[in-house]
Amino acid sequence: MSTTGKQRRKLFDKLDDLQQYASATLGSSNLRDTVKLPNGENLNEWLAVNILDFFNQISMLYGTITDHCTPISCPKMCAGLLYEYSWSDGGKAISCSAPVYIDYLFAGVRSQLDDENVFPSQIGVPFPQNFIQVAKTIMKRLFRVYAHIYHQHLDLIEQLKELEHLNTSFKHFMLFVHEFDLIEQEQLAPLKEFIEVLAPNRESRSNFQ
Repeated sequence: MSTTGKQRRKLFDKLDDLQQYASATLGSSNLRDTVKLPNGENLNEWLAVNILDFFNQISMLYGTITDHCTPISCPKMCAGLLYEYSWSDGGKAISCSAPVYIDYLFAGVRSQLDDENVFPSQIGVPFPQNFIQVAKTIMKRLFRVYAHIYHQHLDLIEQLKELEHLNTSFKHFMLFVHEFDLIEQEQLAPLKEFIEVLAPNRESRSNFQ
């Protein structure tokens, strides 16, 4: 097996059956329908509401393991041995520990969510012209937190009996990503095999372009 193949399997080495592992979700059989744009709903408002929900979900999940995600245990923001992320927010990219990276990430997303010029809170107020790109950037960054948790803290998640919550949250997240094409395929590589089992992509039936 190639080095890449070995690393992709490493996440699930201790599991007898990837399908059985991925089935650990909380009554999520109808999630594929819940992510669709409702009839008459404004696309940007639908994206905004769901991005806020996903941000709250991943913030809560990460909060349960934050004491174990330290500069010592996680000196790099990575998802396994093959994928490492440097922080950049319009400036020079810097290498930092996972907790620092995630703090930057959460603070940046929270700042955007609180910015009325980016996420208007009043219905009918127009979104910025670049809102789709803003949404894609946020979702790409939130994915990295999921990837880090799965690769670096899965044992702890299982010890805390949070696997079903994590899987359900991530499945919902990925179905939404697929429905509106929010993350490039190469960005999903750290969890590619798991995604193919947990939340396989199907042709989007939304009118999103």
